[in-house]
Amino acid sequence: MTTSGLRLGVSDGVGTLTFDRPAALNALDLETKTALLAGLAELGAEPGVRCVVLTGTGRAFCVGQDLREHVAGLATGSPEDVWRTVPEHYNPIALALHGLDKPVVAAVNGVAAGAGASLAFLADVRVLAASASFSLAFAGIGLSCDTGASWTLPRLVGPTRALELMYTGRRVDAEEALALGLATEVVPDDAFAAHVAALAARLASGPTLAFAAMRRAVAEAAGRPLAAALEVEAEGMRRTGASQDHRAAVDAFLAKQTPTFTGS
Repeated sequence: MTTSGLRLGVSDGVGTLTFDRPAALNALDLETKTALLAGLAELGAEPGVRCVVLTGTGRAFCVGQDLREHVAGLATGSPEDVWRTVPEHYNPIALALHGLDKPVVAAVNGVAAGAGASLAFLADVRVLAASASFSLAFAGIGLSCDTGASWTLPRLVGPTRALELMYTGRRVDAEEALALGLATEVVPDDAFAAHVAALAARLASGPTLAFAAMRRAVAEAAGRPLAAALEVEAEGMRRTGASQDHRAAVDAFLAKQTPTFTGS
């Protein structure tokens, strides 16, 4: 699938969604948001895709809402029409990304601002190129936050730091992002693409059902009592314990061999 703002590719178990509006710093216009939601649904439903990568082209990962389109909407439509994009696009995109039953890697190749940063925070792993950065740019244009930032950011850095980043909208470079816990790792620009490809391939060859259960357990445990988290863990162990991957891994362990996972 290819639109003017997004490319979707699948290779060797890895589904990649690439923002492709480099001249606009991969800002999200209506066509791109619609394609992103459709792309997430397509990759989520495809059993052959066992890892999802979200990345961008050019100097940016994604700078969030296309403000040119936004201003045009304010000039020609009612405010209610303009803000409908949050419940109709941004919220479903956040839920779709959060609900995938496979690992998600945000390959942050450049600046990630506004909703672009929010999208990256929804990923399981955030690999940043050394020249990349984050900015919670909402306050700079007099707006609140969206695309799940109020949920993800405090879980990553704590509520006090989350509000400081939101209030100031300041640029957080890759090394500070790593120190704060916003980045999983930082990679030199010239090694970035190869590193992301190797990581995605490793995740795609892993125990997909187990990864999905871990992803769900971590998400559901946030803010819930220990007893509830233990119930989710028990269900995850029941499901993964009945999988072919578990049986094959046990057999491989007993035979002192490296297991081969099929995602089933």
